[in-house]
Amino acid sequence: MVNDTLTAVPGVTVGHWTDLDAATGVTVIDLPEPNVAAVDVRGGAPGTRETALLAPGKKVEMIQAITLAGGSAFGLAAADGVVASLEAADRGHVTMAGKVPIVPAAIIFDLMIGDGSRRPDPDAGSAAFAARSSSPVPMGSIGAGTGAVVAGWRGREAIRKGGLGSAALEVDGAVVGALAVVNAVGDVFTLEGEPLTGGPHVPALNPARPTMPLEQTVLICIATNAALQRTELMHLAVRAHDALGACLRPAHTRHDGDIAFVVSCGDAGGDPDALGEAAFAAVGLSVERAVTLADSLGGVPSIRAVP
Repeated sequence: MVNDTLTAVPGVTVGHWTDLDAATGVTVIDLPEPNVAAVDVRGGAPGTRETALLAPGKKVEMIQAITLAGGSAFGLAAADGVVASLEAADRGHVTMAGKVPIVPAAIIFDLMIGDGSRRPDPDAGSAAFAARSSSPVPMGSIGAGTGAVVAGWRGREAIRKGGLGSAALEVDGAVVGALAVVNAVGDVFTLEGEPLTGGPHVPALNPARPTMPLEQTVLICIATNAALQRTELMHLAVRAHDALGACLRPAHTRHDGDIAFVVSCGDAGGDPDALGEAAFAAVGLSVERAVTLADSLGGVPSIRAVP
């Protein structure tokens, strides 16, 4: 594949809105229809919208887009702009009163760097939607990953910039793409175990050392053109979280709101187990790219800036 990011999945487009001064942003993932979507929310502090609808057994299985944003709970407002843009395009779930766009959303806490009083709003969501493209996904300190940080559990001096990364793999004639917004309490490792931040794993938080901050989240979106049911998509979500467990130490803490959206938007064949392993690898590579491609911002150095 020439394009080895999420937009390698046919029909998927991604758009960013970035505010470098405020160190925040929005990323919108626009999805082809029909599709089937699922979600797996872990960690103790999620910030989400429309996720209950994605559970097995719920009536509506198809969504139009996913919105990822900074701004903590304030940033969920960005999804309103995406909903309005989809309504203007006459897209949404058909009801007796007209089409209602379904746009699940999730946020990260990024209020500690940049100007925390400026957060993504509906206009930011609309701008990210308008910027969507099928080109390879721009990565690093951009979109929802603009204000992301990692390794706060080791103390203020150890904190490094997180960011946004994406990757895609082909398996059994299908494409599995992932996008990760990496804003993690813990240290970051490659899937092979190479430390990207910090050093050897420490088994517990040290309350004697102030941390900055401990309200953090990793947001994952996986899309595939393989035809899968919602229950099968949950297997891919589990493997996505397994990748977080391998790459982030610790992961899924009380302070994280880690979440994985998974969408089937095609009719290709594919074994669910093989697709799950592709999801695992794509998420791991996305996490690595998010950190290695991030830039220093708001007084927080990137891993490239620190020997």
